[in-house]
Amino acid sequence: MEKVEPGVPCHGAAATDLASGQGDLLRQALRTMAASGDVETRLRQHPPGGHRHDRAVLATYLLERGIDTVPDNVLLTSGSQQALDMVLRTLALPGDVLAVDALSYPGIKLLASAHSLKLAPVPVTATGPDLDTLDQMCRARPVRAIYTIPTVHNPLGWVLDREQRERLANLARLHDCLLIEDGTYAFLESSPPPPLQAFAPERTCYVAGLSKNVAPGLRFGFAVVPDRHLEAATSGLRAAAWGAPGVITAIATSWISDGTVTRLEKDRREDAAARQDIARAALAGLDITAHPVSYTLWLALEPHQRTDHVAADLAEQGILVSTADAFATGPTRPRALRLALATPPRDELGAALRRVKDTLDAIPP
Repeated sequence: MEKVEPGVPCHGAAATDLASGQGDLLRQALRTMAASGDVETRLRQHPPGGHRHDRAVLATYLLERGIDTVPDNVLLTSGSQQALDMVLRTLALPGDVLAVDALSYPGIKLLASAHSLKLAPVPVTATGPDLDTLDQMCRARPVRAIYTIPTVHNPLGWVLDREQRERLANLARLHDCLLIEDGTYAFLESSPPPPLQAFAPERTCYVAGLSKNVAPGLRFGFAVVPDRHLEAATSGLRAAAWGAPGVITAIATSWISDGTVTRLEKDRREDAAARQDIARAALAGLDITAHPVSYTLWLALEPHQRTDHVAADLAEQGILVSTADAFATGPTRPRALRLALATPPRDELGAALRRVKDTLDAIPP
């Protein structure tokens, strides 16, 4: 059965199918761990947020992403979703306003609901959020935090330029907002501008993980937290789930240290670029928006094409897609689909996408 995306829309779970040879990598990592003299330490309780030497590995890795931080400000978590949960759980109160893009990662809606936060959708443009409207929103009502995906946005694929990032950081300072920067897909952009964290380190919580660049089952994430919020975030992590398990941390940090993660990220970028080329050829003539090196694309439909009907027709053919409803944070629901491109084998992707195009073309005006 050909699939474009799994049935449950999420943080792009289909965005990282396993690369060839990753099973062998895991076997080798487990053998190396078993042969090490301190294997028992991985079964002992770790401090919330991880041991300092493991956090130091992440701090070194983050230098490549433009984030210069000390290990103490890096908290290790069981995936990026837990990192986001920790930030919202501890740094916002029920009833606080969270500014988000009008189209954004579906998981932020789940977390906002769980913590009784009020979402304030920011209109989106072709190149990023409408920062003029965001400024007006912050002047009109107290906004506690701004959640943003500045590098390879989910689902629209944009990369904010340096000027946009500087302005966003300045708006956060002007209105005393916390910035929550989601860097989950940032590895797909080989030469991005500096992260928001570099422009406003005193008020930015940077979250990411290894699910998209390494393996979806490797539930390992992290958050870079400013000094003034570190104690509260650590306490919140201790109360919730303590952090990443010792065995998972050992595998993740060893792969970061020996260059495996960097190599896998390069492989992902090459594979994603090839899949985007296939998608653009198969969907030629349709209104698509995507980063040129990404595992997803946004497909706008014509006025006579109903998203629910199209999704149902494709599901009958074994092709599962997400409608815009999953990503809309406000009442406006664009007539669009989000397609994930990583699930089918690459040599089958074009055929699956041509069936998507044929299904759309067959709908009479």
